[in-house]
Amino acid sequence: MNHRQPRRLRRAGGMLAFVPLLLTCHVASAQQSPALDRVSVWLGAYNANADTTIGASDKSGQYHGDFNLEKDLGFPDRKTVPRARLDFLVGDSQGFSLDYYSVNRTRSKSLARDISYAGNDYSAAATVKGKLNFDFGSASWRWWFGHGNDVFGLGLGGAYYRVHASISGEASVNGDPVGQASSSTTDSAWAPMLQLGWRHAFNDQWRMYIDAAGVKKNGGNLNGHIVNAALGVEYFPWKNVGFGAEYGYSRVVLHQRKHDYNANLDMKLDGPSLFVRFRF
Repeated sequence: MNHRQPRRLRRAGGMLAFVPLLLTCHVASAQQSPALDRVSVWLGAYNANADTTIGASDKSGQYHGDFNLEKDLGFPDRKTVPRARLDFLVGDSQGFSLDYYSVNRTRSKSLARDISYAGNDYSAAATVKGKLNFDFGSASWRWWFGHGNDVFGLGLGGAYYRVHASISGEASVNGDPVGQASSSTTDSAWAPMLQLGWRHAFNDQWRMYIDAAGVKKNGGNLNGHIVNAALGVEYFPWKNVGFGAEYGYSRVVLHQRKHDYNANLDMKLDGPSLFVRFRF
């Protein structure tokens, strides 16, 4: 009888018994964090408090007038706009993130003071019409580190932004009335974006998160930087449907190169967002 065979069988049995343990450890290390969803849809509204200054400068950088939409043109401080997001994982710890919102504002008012913009002078008591449309969308690939109740994220992607600003009304040039005059600027651009994030799951119903993102573009006709930050909570009274609330802050500083002058936009947005949340 071969005495080596039982030893080999015992060794093989021991190795086979160890395989399920290895598989269990691998599955545990690769499992999806309870702070993340396979697919996450956000549909809601952003109630933004705005502070917006539009200006113009010559090619040397010397200013040729600026005005504040809220103070000079009487734009409402708050504007509620729709907002949508989509997050989905590819695997258990990385995937796509999409975000979009648009702020469109128009206002007509008799001026309380003289303002100048792009070479046109608008006198006090003149009725002028101002308009500002700002669209922002982003797409990024995000990596999430950690598999417990806390995960930390890093995202790289691109942001699309579009700006249309205009002012029109009774104006003069160098003190000479010219009747109706208008100045407008429209442009759009893509820029690289960096994102940082943190997610925490208290339990299956309650979660919270912090997000921060930066966009910067140096070249082209429309350049500048955009900074976004948000703190939010999520509540799911049902398995796949819940609610989200966050407070966000954005700073938008953009410069557009035009033939005769450069247009400048400095806009601050802050306020709460409410979402209906769907997770799968």
